[in-house]
Amino acid sequence: MEQEKKENPKEKSRLHSRNKHRERYDFKLLKKACPELVSFVVINQFGDETVDFFNPDAVKMLNTALLKEHYSINNWTIPAGYLCPPIPGRADYLHHIADFLRSKNFGKIPQGKKINVLDIGVGANCIYPIIGAVEYDWHFVGSDIDSKAIENANEILNENPQLNENIELRFQESEKTIFKGIIAFDEKFDLTICNPPFHTSAQEAQSGTARKLKNLQAENKRELVLNFGGRSNELWCDGGELAFIKRMIIQSKKYANSCYWFTTLVSKESNLKNIYRELENVNTFEVVTLPMGQGNKTSRVIAWTFLDAQEQIAWKKARWI
Repeated sequence: MEQEKKENPKEKSRLHSRNKHRERYDFKLLKKACPELVSFVVINQFGDETVDFFNPDAVKMLNTALLKEHYSINNWTIPAGYLCPPIPGRADYLHHIADFLRSKNFGKIPQGKKINVLDIGVGANCIYPIIGAVEYDWHFVGSDIDSKAIENANEILNENPQLNENIELRFQESEKTIFKGIIAFDEKFDLTICNPPFHTSAQEAQSGTARKLKNLQAENKRELVLNFGGRSNELWCDGGELAFIKRMIIQSKKYANSCYWFTTLVSKESNLKNIYRELENVNTFEVVTLPMGQGNKTSRVIAWTFLDAQEQIAWKKARWI
């Protein structure tokens, strides 16, 4: 008996309702937007067009096409070996956080360049500021400890001048410092965002990729590659995700009046207990957990503020209304 053809779901239902990438990639439109993508498109087992997600060059070209088609970014690239992020997931973080701000703003998403966002670890790709600028017209400051990443992100801005009013980049000289040296004395941020290094070491990152390949039945791949790339500071740090977030929480206390909401992605559910304990230790006024779902993966955003109820009202009156 002939095996019935399986069908891929037409919609990624766990992504945010405003996410431009809920539906399956339309390769007809993407190839038209970015003809260089054509040579990377293959036919999968379902008879649908796709790309080889184990090929870093294919993933990079897919991102280039997505940014052209959906965000009007005409020139985007990253140096070899740097993180090439999955755009749907990055967009989801911003849409969920926009809804969160709406819940604190009488049902209206605060938009425009007056909303100042700090992206901690902007990377060479500059993806969060690009999406946030296009979707909500927010103003972003992107910080990074990697000078080459800052240089490449600046090249992206130079190639897409429509972004210049929304995005500026700052080099962080200290690997152990997150806010000091980036936030000026009298500067205000409505929001900080962060996708912290996940792994504790290079070996752990490679092991994670090996598990991914095995789960996707790619054991016969001759060479183990991180298909989304990633430099050491992008993928791992001493103590991994938990240590980085705890350091961020401790340092955020000194900037309690400089920022309304601090936020970060938390990938490992097992880290939540220690994160909540650290947030309690620094005497935050309010902590909120925002669930996110992408494919079979469940993630979440943790948001915290030191501003009490009256200070929050005063902040919104001064900056959002």
